[in-house]
Amino acid sequence: MKNSIVEILLIEDNEHDAEMTIRALKKNRITNGVIHLKDGEQALHFLFGTGEFDGRNTNEKPKVILLDLKMPKVDGIEVLQQIKSNELTKTIPVVVLTSSKENPDIEKCYALGVNSYIVKPVDFTGFMEAITHSGMYWVMLNQPPQ
Repeated sequence: MKNSIVEILLIEDNEHDAEMTIRALKKNRITNGVIHLKDGEQALHFLFGTGEFDGRNTNEKPKVILLDLKMPKVDGIEVLQQIKSNELTKTIPVVVLTSSKENPDIEKCYALGVNSYIVKPVDFTGFMEAITHSGMYWVMLNQPPQ
């Protein structure tokens, strides 16, 4: 992986959803710095500079993390818990982007410190609009701590 600015870290195991998300972001020129990781374990390695990302500069943080919940190896709730409980990563905004409307999932994510919880719209247009609005807010409007 080349060294470049990561604006959006997309953690999504569903290839179709990942492709649509990236397409929506790029179509609206929200970012060129999208990194797509396919499971929670890979995401934790990336964020903490371990495993296949050993030596990565962990001070280069994404502006926002788009996180799916239902993933293999390490699920999204565990990833969220590790992000929000670590001094290195706890200030990175995390947006859960999932198909789960289950109230226990929503409550658990907010209790762990998620910044936003978005249920993926099932129709293409709704999905594209949700990603576009989220991306614009978190990448262009939100002011993170320095």
